[in-house]
Amino acid sequence: MTTSTPYHPGERAAQARAGRTERADHAGRSIRDTIPAVAARFLAERRTLVVGAADEDGRVWATQLAGPAGFLRAPDERTVSVAARPAGADPLAAALARPARVGTIALDPAGRRRMRLNGASVPDGRGGLLLHAAEVVANCPKYIQRRTPLDRPSAGPPRAIAAGPRLTTAQRLAAATADTFFIATTGPDGSVDASHRGGFPGFLEAVAPDRLRWPEYPGNSMFLTLGNLELDPRAGLLLPDWESGGALLVTGEARTDWSEESRQAVPGAERMVELAVTGVVELADATPLTWTDPEYSPANPH
Repeated sequence: MTTSTPYHPGERAAQARAGRTERADHAGRSIRDTIPAVAARFLAERRTLVVGAADEDGRVWATQLAGPAGFLRAPDERTVSVAARPAGADPLAAALARPARVGTIALDPAGRRRMRLNGASVPDGRGGLLLHAAEVVANCPKYIQRRTPLDRPSAGPPRAIAAGPRLTTAQRLAAATADTFFIATTGPDGSVDASHRGGFPGFLEAVAPDRLRWPEYPGNSMFLTLGNLELDPRAGLLLPDWESGGALLVTGEARTDWSEESRQAVPGAERMVELAVTGVVELADATPLTWTDPEYSPANPH
């Protein structure tokens, strides 16, 4: 980062490639390093938080934490208290048991709202985390499928039910029918970002057991994800199972296809991204919630 822009060189390169530098400058005015009161209230109402970080081997993952409303709390304008931490089966359990760089995103599917908070985390000594904000971004409602959470009293603690270097046939089917996923990426200074992707089922393609591909639709022009990938290909995907409360976690290396052909590959796409899969963990009871059937976003390209 520099004093004149909130963006690092990878983000600047992606913005220039897309011809969106001017729009990015305008959008960048909304990036702040403090948590406004409206954002603190938003966090206090959430039941889940997506967290991205690198594990002890340097692989990037995205996972999901959950709790009752109030498990996220902003005691001051630079800190978020999280009354949860990844369990032992989670690939980020060991990494977040010590100080770490993290990217987080809180999503409100029912209200089609989302907020990113990137920074650093430390264990709080009570089984939770303290997040120290470096970057706070409120995003538009595009591509969020409307859903309402439902409690699942029978849910147990998160546990791994499958793990391996590539996707099974069942996991490929789950990916190919997903309408939402989250992606964690890393910046040049070790920073981490977590972001949201959505579309109609099928927008995420499981083209092989070790390969996922998806379209990049028009967004806020910041290119925080693709900017990170310009400099560091490591990425982690989280695919929530809205019906069971489970989750599919995938790690690997991603490449953006900026060619003109990629713009024509999928209706509405501006470019395509492909992830070479190197690790997969499937969690049962990742959250104690299930969700109602989706009301698809009117922004989803057909």
